[in-house]
Amino acid sequence: MPTPPKSRDVRDALVGVGRAVRLVLLLALALVFLIPFYLLVRNGLSSEADLTSPGWTFFPGELHWSNVSELFDDPNVPMAHALLNSSLIAVLTTVGTLLPASLAGYGLARIPYAYANVVFYWILGTLMVPAAVTFVPSFVLVSSLGWVSTLRGLVVPTLFSAVAAFIFRQYFLGFPRELEDAARVDGLGYWRTYWRVVVPNSRPVFAAVGTIVFIGAWNSFLWPLVIGQDRDAWTVQVALSTFTTAQTVNLHELFVAAAVSIVPLLVVFLVLQRYIVAGVERTGIDD
Repeated sequence: MPTPPKSRDVRDALVGVGRAVRLVLLLALALVFLIPFYLLVRNGLSSEADLTSPGWTFFPGELHWSNVSELFDDPNVPMAHALLNSSLIAVLTTVGTLLPASLAGYGLARIPYAYANVVFYWILGTLMVPAAVTFVPSFVLVSSLGWVSTLRGLVVPTLFSAVAAFIFRQYFLGFPRELEDAARVDGLGYWRTYWRVVVPNSRPVFAAVGTIVFIGAWNSFLWPLVIGQDRDAWTVQVALSTFTTAQTVNLHELFVAAAVSIVPLLVVFLVLQRYIVAGVERTGIDD
């Protein structure tokens, strides 16, 4: 029996109201999440007097764009060099993590051997070890190798990620076996199958894991603070910490530097967001 016109109109109206309510809620949540970014820009373009004034305005009466040039001209904080260091460390850490983690995940998911599950559970077991437990031994090892204040000391100890290996393993468990079987019919082994078939068809999970690793490396603070003891080895996060000390508090430069430091993260996320969503959706957690 066809739906009466009046009932259909009521249903369509309710659907329209529901969509409008969802849209309003999404816009409200978006505004809430944008508040921290607004505060960074507002405070970064304000003078010290505006920041410390007891009266608060939605936006300062005068925008001090000179704060940006002042940040990069500050002789006490090599901000431009810190941005370069963070970029190099984040890129090298991301690339250096994706290769071994994806190989480990593919081997655990596809290569049959007796102790595959044992190795997998050992990898998961490392996630239960607090980072503070391994921090001092890692520093002693890096120091004994003479890697303090070097790019090697900042990158190499952070390369392998058990979380990344776990995500790749779960993803490859659901990877279509037909593609791998076709590659083996053509005479490809595990390595060539991985490189020529699996990797080109796994861009979403690589983008998702790569973004997570990149953001983690960019935001890392404690390890770069301890290892990067020279000014030339400072990262963005270490440079940010120097604006607030026991002797001085440079608020406007701190906010400008914080705003500048998140720009690379926003660019990475905006470029790779569709791959990130697809990779997370297809990873799954079933064995």
